[in-house]
Amino acid sequence: MGEYFIGDVVIAPIRFRERESLKNRPAIVVAREDGGLLRVCPVTSKVPFDMPSLPLDLDDFATGGLDLFKESYLLPSSLSTIRNADVVGKKGRVTEGYLNEISRIVHAPSFSGNIVRRR
Repeated sequence: MGEYFIGDVVIAPIRFRERESLKNRPAIVVAREDGGLLRVCPVTSKVPFDMPSLPLDLDDFATGGLDLFKESYLLPSSLSTIRNADVVGKKGRVTEGYLNEISRIVHAPSFSGNIVRRR
């Protein structure tokens, strides 16, 4: 079992829609909680038309990366809590700038629009 920090991109079993089964997918750690728990936002390669998202590409990685052939999308409205022990791998770490964008969205009182554009 490794130790994971805010900004790490991990692979873990996550469900981002209520009726979906758990699936190993990339997610970005946005908070650490007591008891070995991590708050994560999942990443998808499909454009989400029914929920807010933040584009993610290779330039957003400080180290490592995903096997991206095109842009992927962070799903901040699908924030999940997982156990540190559930992480099956680490793919890298996002930049401080990208972390700041995530923080603004996750802590915003509401989301507007489907895709959150970068500024």
